[in-house]
Amino acid sequence: MKIIITGASGMVGKGVLLECLDHEQVDQVLAIGRSKLDLEHSKLKQIVHKDFSDYSSIKSELAGYDACYLCMGVSAAGLTEEKYTEITHLYTLTLAKTLVEMNPGMICTYVSGQGTDSTEQGRAMWARVKGRTENDLLALGFKRAYMFRPGAIIPLRGIKPSSKLYRFLITNLKWLIYLVKFLAPNSVVNTSQIGSAMINATLKGYDARVLTPKHILILANPEQA
Repeated sequence: MKIIITGASGMVGKGVLLECLDHEQVDQVLAIGRSKLDLEHSKLKQIVHKDFSDYSSIKSELAGYDACYLCMGVSAAGLTEEKYTEITHLYTLTLAKTLVEMNPGMICTYVSGQGTDSTEQGRAMWARVKGRTENDLLALGFKRAYMFRPGAIIPLRGIKPSSKLYRFLITNLKWLIYLVKFLAPNSVVNTSQIGSAMINATLKGYDARVLTPKHILILANPEQA
């Protein structure tokens, strides 16, 4: 199985990348980003690409893949709706349209977030934009598409959150996240579980198309479900 990953320099994307590199049924991983990852692996291929609104220059290099794990994202804090839409929706759909064209049988997974607004009509700007992105990906024509909506995420394997706020929370208030996990075990996932769930959704399929933390936990360990 050959997989394309975006956002591999971020917390979720790096966790997904590491799980893919370790998995025996993943033969190759292509990471697309603005800069080269500080990681070398026999399965890993990297493309440094600066313009996420146009993939025509690397289009031929995106053929022959089975799945894409779209993990790239930014916080909406401090951004206008126009700028957040550009980064979240335009960049994602531009790549997705290219991938569908080059790989008609591809399976897509997109990392969204809890609270995403599928109606696209709510008051929260980020939730509307994420909802529009999810809806457009689901309608794009992938063989299957999964929208992952993780809640609280625990980074494992030495991964550090790219967000300064989340890094502070993980460093200083990790106990609170584990308390939430103890009180509501189906509300917290870790980066390894997200990666495993994506791989299992690709290999085995899953009934739901919009996945909550509970779905992610089930997919990460299907034999325990």
